[in-house]
Amino acid sequence: MTNPVIQTITPVTHDLGAFTVRRAIPAPARKMVGPFIFVDQFGPAHLPPGQAMDVRPHPHINLATVTWLFEGAIDHRDSLGTFATIRPGQVNLMTAGSGIVHSERSPAEERPAGPRLYGMQTWLALPDGREEISPAFESRTGLPLIEDGHAIARVIMGTLWGQTAPTTQYAETIYAEIVLGAGGVLPIDSQADERAVMLVGGEAEVDGMPLALYELTVLAPGAVLTLRSSAGGRVMLLGGEAFNTPRHIWWNFVSSSTDRLQQAALDWREGRFPKVPGDDQEFIPLPEGKPKIVSYP
Repeated sequence: MTNPVIQTITPVTHDLGAFTVRRAIPAPARKMVGPFIFVDQFGPAHLPPGQAMDVRPHPHINLATVTWLFEGAIDHRDSLGTFATIRPGQVNLMTAGSGIVHSERSPAEERPAGPRLYGMQTWLALPDGREEISPAFESRTGLPLIEDGHAIARVIMGTLWGQTAPTTQYAETIYAEIVLGAGGVLPIDSQADERAVMLVGGEAEVDGMPLALYELTVLAPGAVLTLRSSAGGRVMLLGGEAFNTPRHIWWNFVSSSTDRLQQAALDWREGRFPKVPGDDQEFIPLPEGKPKIVSYP
């Protein structure tokens, strides 16, 4: 029998006090899965009354961010003038392209009782020829829902199980949330260059191999595989088109050009990025010291 798993990546855990963030990629063992170049999982957490998530304005270039929540809400503001409250079942895709600035904060109405936070934030590298497209933002609901007995899957991006999400793709991308009930079974589509799954709650296995909680499990390409759960679990499926040209990542910037990363850093230091309307009094400063650039492949 062919091993369904070619690699497992244990995320680096960042304890932010009120909640925990687990970063699976980029990692020394792997930098990308399809166009995904950054995968964070956070929560579940119930913050103490009066505390909140407050990510001050910060810049991005040459990538798109995808925010997906299982629980809670996040207020998004960006330099395009966008204001959107992200909630479960709604995908928010922010395209940085040539440059964007945004902030992410707990909504004011949730702060007195203590916000709940549980979800994913991922970055997609933009493909060759599209890295410097105009910044954009979109929020999508009404995503395709696949129900198969004790299994439910929501297609966030791309085409899976014969259903296509309306979310914009720049490179071929697959992204889905799968909720398995007790005894739930669901096949995993094989039509992607690269695929990975992450168990984010409960328990599950792929072709008889148990998934470790929060570990990123990279699947064998082309293999027809099946997810199962005896007691119930939540699994994220992600991947897509493999990139043939290198991508470099430093701080909040991704690009095929290291010179472009350095220019973006200088532009942020010199205040040349646009402001975020409604949230322009604070910002995250550029990290000190020489940039440590991570490259793939």
